[in-house]
Amino acid sequence: MKKIYLIAVFCIGVISAQAQELKWHTDVKEAIAIGTKENKPLLMFFTGSDWCGWCIRLQKEVFKTPEFTKWAQEKVILVELDYPRAVPQTPEVRRQNYEIQNAFGVQGYPTIYFAKATKTEDQKVNFMGLGKTGYVAGGPTAWLGVADEILNQK
Repeated sequence: MKKIYLIAVFCIGVISAQAQELKWHTDVKEAIAIGTKENKPLLMFFTGSDWCGWCIRLQKEVFKTPEFTKWAQEKVILVELDYPRAVPQTPEVRRQNYEIQNAFGVQGYPTIYFAKATKTEDQKVNFMGLGKTGYVAGGPTAWLGVADEILNQK
């Protein structure tokens, strides 16, 4: 009986941990569709996930915290635009990421842009930039304070 109880507790723990995980979209078109449907801006995280020390630090100190998870689920659609050195990417993802990097003029990592995206009648995407940030010292409270300032300027 104790084994069944322990297994049940373990399964519930795994399920609730999975429910807390955030969805980082890598397909920008999919993220735009969701953002439009939910009326949420995109948080576009430009990162060098396997080599950029500040990107890794931002992930650890902010993006993987319960405070950020709760905030992000309520306020934004997450988009990861990765520029790795050793992790393979499909040619489509690589091309998409470089096109968006050029469109926003991103020159360093980490860079986080907040934007609303709309499609025109001929299916072209227009981004309305709301603001940008990067690594902010002070953990999730400091970073979320900056992010909220950007989002509240709408």
